[in-house]
Amino acid sequence: MQLARLEDTGDYLIAPDPSAARLTRAVMGTDHTGAEVATNVVEERPLTIFLNAQEVVTAMTIGDYPDYLALGFLRNQGMLSDDDDITGVEYDEELETVIVRTARKTDYEEKMRKKTRTSGCAVGTVFGDMMEGLQDVRLPATSVRTSWLYALSARINRTPSLYLEAGAIHGTVLCHEARPLVYMEDVGRHNAVDKIAGWMLSEKVQAADKLLYTTGRLTSEMVIKTAMMGIPVLASRSGFTAWGVEIAREVGLTLIGRMKGQRFICLSGEDRLIRDANPDDVAQEPRRAGRKGAM
Repeated sequence: MQLARLEDTGDYLIAPDPSAARLTRAVMGTDHTGAEVATNVVEERPLTIFLNAQEVVTAMTIGDYPDYLALGFLRNQGMLSDDDDITGVEYDEELETVIVRTARKTDYEEKMRKKTRTSGCAVGTVFGDMMEGLQDVRLPATSVRTSWLYALSARINRTPSLYLEAGAIHGTVLCHEARPLVYMEDVGRHNAVDKIAGWMLSEKVQAADKLLYTTGRLTSEMVIKTAMMGIPVLASRSGFTAWGVEIAREVGLTLIGRMKGQRFICLSGEDRLIRDANPDDVAQEPRRAGRKGAM
């Protein structure tokens, strides 16, 4: 996909669809007063990913964009490269499986045993493989304007989403300058990032001029995934872990967290920030309306 196409319109290329079938369902319960209430909750279901004939992992996911999730997971684990000839991506909704086929023969039986990737925040079974691929990563020193950060935060946090509808979900947004492009959500923030990676691989979108925004914490794994994708800027509403900051500084990733309203903190890549917006001119972030659950 050429950048000119991305700039044709200000609309998202992919945005959340809170009304999509199978993503949420109504569940009856009682509130603090004992009154009966109905609330929407996010569905999660297993998705087993194959690379050619090899079963690689079972991920718990909301079930949208299974092709992008499979491609992105394999890409971020170093099992697919940007120049791989992908001959097919086959999704079977009934069997809850997706098979990615490549022209080259692959054999990961020694490296990967059958694993279950949960919706939790830590995915320790795959962490070591990701660390191996990070040794030679050095990201481009891409400048970031603070005006872009403020514009992105305001736009993204007002976009209709499953988070606002039901909570208990994470969002990740691929951005170019002040424009959000692709907004993915999932029960695990790592799944949302993998969907972005899969879309970029499928559409052959370059990473060097992009920014990744996430609602989740800036952990070591989030930093590693962003770096492995070649994206030089990672921003979040949430906070940091020390190891995440250390890795970001090592690979040259600009890391920005606690980004709400007028405020943010940059713990890596301060020299790449262009402070072209006066924080006093930025509106305070209002309380988020319409949210029915907790992240």
